[in-house]
Amino acid sequence: MEFRTIVDIPRSEWQIEPHDEVLFVGSCFADSIGRRFQQEQFPTMVNPFGTMYNPASVLHTIERLPQTICQGGRKAPRVAFITLGTNHVYIDRQTGQIVDNCQKRPPAEFREELLSVEQCADYLQQAVSRLRTYNPNVQVVLTVSPIRYRKYGYHESQLSKATLLMAVEKVIRTSLNSQLSILNSQPSTLNYFPAYEILMDELRDYRFYAADMLHPSDLAVDFIWQRLVETYFSQRAKEWLNDWRPVKQALMHRPFNADSNEYRAFMDKTMLKVEALRKKYSTFAFLKNNLSIDNQ
Repeated sequence: MEFRTIVDIPRSEWQIEPHDEVLFVGSCFADSIGRRFQQEQFPTMVNPFGTMYNPASVLHTIERLPQTICQGGRKAPRVAFITLGTNHVYIDRQTGQIVDNCQKRPPAEFREELLSVEQCADYLQQAVSRLRTYNPNVQVVLTVSPIRYRKYGYHESQLSKATLLMAVEKVIRTSLNSQLSILNSQPSTLNYFPAYEILMDELRDYRFYAADMLHPSDLAVDFIWQRLVETYFSQRAKEWLNDWRPVKQALMHRPFNADSNEYRAFMDKTMLKVEALRKKYSTFAFLKNNLSIDNQ
């Protein structure tokens, strides 16, 4: 007997390796999952110009990406996750341009509009195309944030999500048809991860929500993270997670007395484990240069 509906997610034809450069752009859900990648020491860039909620603002971030890559000494991403939150945009009345952040300016200086399915799909396609100019082999994963927007009203929020889901489907189908037309037998470089459906259908209970009853709880984020790992991570990346977990926990430990001999011995032992990981995962450049742990 089944007591919940399970979202079926096919195993990806490509896998994320421990050393892959990963990019997250989009809503605050992208921040949550992107932070998990950073905590696990994957070389990950998350919303370098702030959280972006709509497809137009996502495109704006990706267009500005080269300057961030150059300044940070990073490589172009091999994997990019784009998480869409809404089709609502705010337009500067003076310039007629969609703004990514109102910067606390008076609301009267902006007008709010809704992007159509076609407009959302066009912005998304531009974003994907731009990513491919940075790295022709980039793998792009599209997602829709499960976070509802109370300020729109719940019905309007659902309409917004439906618009985004239809736009994502349009872009993916267009990409698939293009591949079929040239008889390309390579794995698809564009696919959809059902984060929205996991929370709406598989975790259909308010215990999986935070106190505001809108955002997913830490438990829900953990569950979605696990589904993502099952879908996209290579066997070596999974081995890394298992090897890194006890070391991460040790580094996160906060002692009563940091100057005690016991704690010094504990840290010496931990650093020996770090060195062993460096040798085992020799291509994992991020671990070699960054051992900070974000315990959020």
